[in-house]
Amino acid sequence: MWFGRSARDEMTAIARNEAERVRRGRSAGRLWSDGFGEIATRALQIIVVVILAAGLVWGMRVLSTVVIPILLALIFASTFWPVTKWLRARRVPAALAAALELIGILLLLTGVGWLVTWAVRDEWDELSSKAQEGFGQLVEWTHTLPFSLDADQLTEWRDQLIDWVTSANVGAGALAGVGAVASFVTGLVLMIVVLFFFLKDGPVIWRFVLRPFSGEALARAERVGDKTVNTLGSYVRGTASVALVDAIGIGIGLVILQVPLALPLAVLVFLLSFIPLVGATVAGILGALVALVANGPLSAVLVVGVVVLVNQLEGNFLQPVLMGRALKLHALVILLALTVGTVLSGILGAVLAVPIAAVVWGIVKVWDGPDRPARWARPGPGEEA
Repeated sequence: MWFGRSARDEMTAIARNEAERVRRGRSAGRLWSDGFGEIATRALQIIVVVILAAGLVWGMRVLSTVVIPILLALIFASTFWPVTKWLRARRVPAALAAALELIGILLLLTGVGWLVTWAVRDEWDELSSKAQEGFGQLVEWTHTLPFSLDADQLTEWRDQLIDWVTSANVGAGALAGVGAVASFVTGLVLMIVVLFFFLKDGPVIWRFVLRPFSGEALARAERVGDKTVNTLGSYVRGTASVALVDAIGIGIGLVILQVPLALPLAVLVFLLSFIPLVGATVAGILGALVALVANGPLSAVLVVGVVVLVNQLEGNFLQPVLMGRALKLHALVILLALTVGTVLSGILGAVLAVPIAAVVWGIVKVWDGPDRPARWARPGPGEEA
C-alpha cells in the first residue's frame, strides 16, 4: 500500500509539473502572439537586419581598396558590354577584344586628364593675376563696410594662415596624402586587372557564380544579373550623354562670355554631371566664381543664367529621352542616396550612390518575374504603376 501510494503521488507530481510547464509555455507564447508581441518581434527582426547591414558596410569600408575597384570595373564592363558583344559577334578573340576595349578606356580617361591639365596650365597665369586684382578690390570694398577691417587685422589673418601652412599638421596631412596616393595607385592597378578579366571572361565568371543555384532561385539570380548589367550600362551611358551635352552647352556659353578656363570648366561640368542634383549646382557656382574674378559681376550673372538654361533644357527634354522612365528615381531617393554615399565614401561615394540605388530598384522590379516586381513593391488597386 505504501509503495503504491508513493508511486501515485510521484505520478501526480509529474503530471502537475507537466501541466505547469505547458501553462507557462502557453503564457510565453501569448506574450509573442498579442499586438505588443508582434511589435517586439518586428523590432528584433529590424535590429538583426540593421546589425547585418552595418556589418556589411563596415566590411566594405575596411576593404574599400578592393571593393571600390571591383565595383568600378563592373560599371565600366557593363557600360561597354554592347561593344563587347559587337566584337564577339565578329569573331574577335575574347582576349584581344578585352585588350582593345581596355586600351580605349584608358586612352579616353588619360585624354580627359591631359586636356584639363593643359587648359589649366595655359590659362592659370592670367586667372591668377585676375584673382589677385579681385582680392585687392575685395579689400577696398571691406573699407566701405560699417565694421571695416583695418590693415593690421588682415595682416594678422595672413600670418595665421602662414603659420598653419608651415605647421606640423600640414606635414602630417602631406604624409596622409602620400598614403592616399599609394592607395589610389593600388586601386587603379587592381581595377585595370579586374576590368580586363570582366571584359574577357564576364559570362564565364557569372556562370561560375550561379552554380550553387537551381530552379526558381537560378531563374531569379539570372534576372538579377541581367538587370544589374543593363541598369548600370544604361545609366552610365545615358548620364554620360547628358553630361556631354551639358558640358558642350555650358562650354559654348563660357567661350562666348570670354570666361577664362572655359575648357577645363566644361570638362568639370561633364564630370560633376555624374552627381545628380548637386553636380550641376556646384559646376555653376565654380563657373560663376571664375567669371566674377575675371570679368566682373555681370559676367557671373550671365554664367549662372547659361547654367540654369542648359540644365532646364536637359532635365525637361534630353534626360527623359536618353535615360527613360525605367531608370528615373524620385528626387528624395536620389538625395538620400547621395547623402549616404557621401558620408561613407566622400565624392566617389556620391558618384556611385545613384547607380547603385538604380540597380537596387531594378532588382526589386524583376524579383518575382521578368515584369513582376516584389510583392511589397507592386502597385495596389487604382494606383499608378
